Amino acid sequence: MSSPPAYPGIRISGCWALGAEGSNAESLDRLLPPVGTRRSPRRRTTSQCKSEPPLLRTSKRTIYTAGRPPWYNEHGTQSKEAFAIGLGGGSASGKTTVARMIIEALDVPWVVLLSMDSFYKVLTTQQQEQAAHNNFNFDHPDAFDFDLIVSTLKKLKQGKSVKVPVYDFTTHSRKKDWKTLYGANVIIFEGIMAFADKTLLELLDMKIFVDTDSDIRLVRRLRRDISERGRDIEGVIKQYNKFVKPAFDQYIQPTMRVADIVVPWGSGNTVAIDLIVQHMHSQLEERKLRWDMAALASAHQCHPLPRTLSVLKSTPQVRGMHTIIRDKETSRDEFIFYSKRLMRLLIEHALSFLPFQDCVVQTPQGQDYAGKCYAGKQITGVSILRAGETMEPALRAVCKDVRIGTILIQTNQLTGEPELHYLRLPKDISDDHVILMDCTVSTGAAAMMAVRVLLDHDVPEDKIFLLSLLMAEMGVHSVAYAFPRVRIITTAVDKRVNDLFRIIPGIGNFGDRYFGTDAAPDGSDEEEVACTS
Repeated sequence: MSSPPAYPGIRISGCWALGAEGSNAESLDRLLPPVGTRRSPRRRTTSQCKSEPPLLRTSKRTIYTAGRPPWYNEHGTQSKEAFAIGLGGGSASGKTTVARMIIEALDVPWVVLLSMDSFYKVLTTQQQEQAAHNNFNFDHPDAFDFDLIVSTLKKLKQGKSVKVPVYDFTTHSRKKDWKTLYGANVIIFEGIMAFADKTLLELLDMKIFVDTDSDIRLVRRLRRDISERGRDIEGVIKQYNKFVKPAFDQYIQPTMRVADIVVPWGSGNTVAIDLIVQHMHSQLEERKLRWDMAALASAHQCHPLPRTLSVLKSTPQVRGMHTIIRDKETSRDEFIFYSKRLMRLLIEHALSFLPFQDCVVQTPQGQDYAGKCYAGKQITGVSILRAGETMEPALRAVCKDVRIGTILIQTNQLTGEPELHYLRLPKDISDDHVILMDCTVSTGAAAMMAVRVLLDHDVPEDKIFLLSLLMAEMGVHSVAYAFPRVRIITTAVDKRVNDLFRIIPGIGNFGDRYFGTDAAPDGSDEEEVACTS
């Protein structure tokens, strides 16, 4: 790529639009609405709130309450990568402030801010000694772990969960616990050497250089390093003159030529930030994935049920319990009692599909007994809120010390698409067999999203067991088509869904009947999330 001279092109409303070739090419913690809480009167609220934006602002951060729409297609694979923005510039130029202004102006959920400061290399003992006396150059490209940066950014763009080191600037070392990032539709990567690596540049869809006067940067660095990092003024000035300023002249300022946009005056240039946000909105609109729910419903009609499906044997006892919970006249207490009985049978049935191996134990009589033992590392349950959490007690009753995670997926009433609002998963879930629980599966859209989340956290597909009290054939086919190695286990499969995607004959809205909340006006089976005011 030929390098244009500095500031080639036209100055537009306070920002520089550069003409470089190839341009424009732990997880956020979600606010969990009250789920299944007792209140009087019990009434469900709509998921749409037209008077307020889908976010909450606090003194420290902005929390988005809008859900993340599907980032994958009907095959279960990601169709388009996340949009990655690189923010470069000198030390204390205001990159992080500009990044946060962009995030707030974008007003979209699921934006991940990734700082290059997290990726300093682990120092040797000698380097630690040099750093303690302000004699180590942290502003040189060799100070950063570019291999880890590139692999992390690649995984984030692919929709995967990543672990990011946490750097302690007071001790010049990485902390023991790393933080987890996941669910990026937009990634903002900022750092002084954001444009210093060719492979890293290829991952960035937009490159922005924040250009701030050197005197302002020095004053900001003095204030930051003294108040936040425990440095003395003499050491900060020594490090600035010896390392920071020469590094800017040699390594950082030249990268301005590869930027798509140069923002003079940093965060004070609101016009430039507005233009950047406008461009990003257009890019995100082009990347939107549209789900055709009607096409999904008709795609697998008349196909035989998949081999990965296992239905609990319909004994008179099972059939009788289904009769009770399907009856619209059944009281809430009886509905809960017989639902719990079915859940217990379902869980026990599902455990028979786990891997077991031969083992020999000695009985109290001193005799050997040839038996079986679980051949995996651990079992983890993940419930799809809110109805899925009702299955947790049954799982805990038969699996001692089982770990539990939660995922909140709701249906957008305007688009009909599932949206991811919240997730909390146990650490190192990738090593476990995961029992994914939801009480009813109609279209399979929410189940597909939950499975995709688990796959993004490196859970092997053949270690995922989807459990549901009742499923529609459409939901079975949708999940099996997208994820052919996921084991699907249920107590019954109904033939049809109606125009509102309700299971027919069905069971009604399980969550409403179990928790005693009022039904939605349209009678939909789908759950809804409370609107935050």
